[in-house]
Amino acid sequence: MDDLPDPHFRELIHPYTGDVTRVRRPASGFSSDYAAIIHAEHGQFFVKGMFNDPGARLESLTKERDISPFVQSVAPQLLWSVDGEGWVVLGFEVVDGRMSVFDPGTTDLPEVVDALNRIAEIPVPAVAQGWIEERWDSFVDNESEAELFRGTTLLHTDINPSNIMIGSDRTWVIDWSWPTRGAGFIDPATLVVQLISAGHTPASAESWAVRCSAWETADPKAIDAFARATWRMYRKWALNFPEEWRRAMEDAARSWVGYRLNGA
Repeated sequence: MDDLPDPHFRELIHPYTGDVTRVRRPASGFSSDYAAIIHAEHGQFFVKGMFNDPGARLESLTKERDISPFVQSVAPQLLWSVDGEGWVVLGFEVVDGRMSVFDPGTTDLPEVVDALNRIAEIPVPAVAQGWIEERWDSFVDNESEAELFRGTTLLHTDINPSNIMIGSDRTWVIDWSWPTRGAGFIDPATLVVQLISAGHTPASAESWAVRCSAWETADPKAIDAFARATWRMYRKWALNFPEEWRRAMEDAARSWVGYRLNGA
């Protein structure tokens, strides 16, 4: 059983893959309607697909397709894409790496910081100029705080252990589903919350963010506002979708806010 979702999907990808011989579904990371490593006549491919229904989910996949040519210095190569009546599918190279580790004592964090610095160096391409960062706007105190999140830096905005792959001689940042243009400190800030959730103290987490070039030049008031907005965002998510990982992220964000505002 090759575990492809339906005959239409198989027909769409066949010109690029040839006959499929084996399918391996990932253990985590189900932001798309279908994701798998496909072993086929023409090679191996990491395949992501979304139902071709207008909306935010499909837009996340088309944004990943559109930004892919410009992030090749940090991301796996997009080898092909296809739009069909029922599916939109992307086929990426399969990278030889493992999910990064954010726990205290890990040796992966220098590579993670280097990856974030490399993202910050990528010029914002024309296709992304209109992708203004607004995702945290609903959680700020006022419009002037939201303006602190605007900027001219290309952002990934979903930094977490599963999206940073560590290889023997290279690190990749994968899953570019939510790229935007905004303040450069935002990607390091999302790293801070992830590190706290993984067991770091807020001070330890920020000691890694400080190594990111965009953090060094950020206005502390902007970081404070972002910390509060992030806490409110995760609090809302945890109330509406009370899964354990969302509650853990809310706890981490609340701890960060306490550190930023009270030094504790």
